[in-house]
Amino acid sequence: MLVDTHAHLFNEYYDDIQGILDKAKSKGIDKVIVAADNIKTCYEVIEHAKDYDNYYFCLGIHPENVDDSIDELKQIIEDNKDNPKFVGIGEIGLDYYWTKDNKEKQKELFEEQLKIAEQYNKPVVVHSREATKDTIDILDKYKLTVDIHCFSGSKETAEIYTKKGYYLGIGGVITFKNANLKDVIKDVPLENLLLETDSPFLTPEPYRGESNDSSHVYEVAKFLANLKGVSIEEVEQKTSQNATKIFSI
Repeated sequence: MLVDTHAHLFNEYYDDIQGILDKAKSKGIDKVIVAADNIKTCYEVIEHAKDYDNYYFCLGIHPENVDDSIDELKQIIEDNKDNPKFVGIGEIGLDYYWTKDNKEKQKELFEEQLKIAEQYNKPVVVHSREATKDTIDILDKYKLTVDIHCFSGSKETAEIYTKKGYYLGIGGVITFKNANLKDVIKDVPLENLLLETDSPFLTPEPYRGESNDSSHVYEVAKFLANLKGVSIEEVEQKTSQNATKIFSI
């Protein structure tokens, strides 16, 4: 069975979350990890996880929501530290694409959440956009299991991350006709890869233009198998082993 290691199954995007999970299961996706990105969605994913068997969650504040309360996040995490559905700290990181004016505030928030991950022995799901050097420099301060969500960097960056033992989250972007990512990932071992959708965003071919959902992990797995010249069963086995090990699901 496949695992969608990064989705945003929030009420804002989906009217029928059970339907999305059922559709995913019909395509062989057994588990979905939903990443909160602000305080509001932290509360939401905790509630959803009570209702859906194959719905797991990460808790964190995305850099775009840098003004959310870190103290409230700490309390939420403390209150859920023993929740078996709570599997990671994320989506956290740095994003300099939209603005660089609050770089220092972003870095401070990022480090605070990395400290939380160390405290609770949780893996981190890292968003890094136009911030590779700062991301690497900050992560180097901590001993953590790292999932680089929606990796889209260069071969050189992929090598840096994999040498550090990080995992690269691969989603629909790799299927885009104009994406260079396929040339980078072709040489990255499956032992360093995770499958994800980032639903409802970044829908893979041949469904590009539609809303994404967790069932489309299958399309990513199929593309990756063709790219690497291996069976989809091998992609399934190795990436699912990675997800199981990292997130203890």
